[in-house]
Amino acid sequence: MCTVGCLMFGIRNLCLDEVAGREVIEVGSCEVFGSLRPFVESWGPKSYLGVDIVPGTGVDEIWNAEDLLDRFGGRRFDIVLCTEVLEHTRNWRKVVSNLKNLCRPGGILLVTTRSRGFHYHAYPHDFWRYETEDIRHIFSDLDIVQVERDPRDPGVFVKAVRPDRFVEKDLSGFPLYSVVTGKRTIEIEEADFRSLHFLRVRYRIRKKELKKKFKAAIRSWFSSII
Repeated sequence: MCTVGCLMFGIRNLCLDEVAGREVIEVGSCEVFGSLRPFVESWGPKSYLGVDIVPGTGVDEIWNAEDLLDRFGGRRFDIVLCTEVLEHTRNWRKVVSNLKNLCRPGGILLVTTRSRGFHYHAYPHDFWRYETEDIRHIFSDLDIVQVERDPRDPGVFVKAVRPDRFVEKDLSGFPLYSVVTGKRTIEIEEADFRSLHFLRVRYRIRKKELKKKFKAAIRSWFSSII
């Protein structure tokens, strides 16, 4: 999955010399609203592997992002791409750890995700929002090359390089803003999905969906009588 903003970030922050002859993995590769894959493949990587939890265009293997180290092992890829995925992973620490550890020393990690203010969008779930200061903290054990806000919608992009001497940062006590709880929290509990805040979030989404269906039904009815 990729937005216009993340496409532009990837194109600006990757180049032929970084990609040619390298091994690439894209985590969350099902093509929805665009993909970096055509651009990256045009620069001649040695291989390009797309993984996602569902089948679809751009998906070569179906894997949960929490299980990638079990499948591929550590220090396996030269470039790790993960666009518009982290907000949808409940166990974000595990997924972030896997992304870092999939990278070889000197390898590139490119991540895009959503920030507070972006609407709830379950695919199939939606849990977290990341700010630039969160991203700088979360990836501070890597050599951060670039951090940018999405110029179109609330979101944040990062490009980082895994150092030769990589010591992974302990993120167990770091809270993130959750759209489920409406506040910064360490973990999401099952009770949070039944909270008044989350019920209101789901109600607003359902109301928008019903409005869209109603408008579509009206347009269809008018079309049938013209």
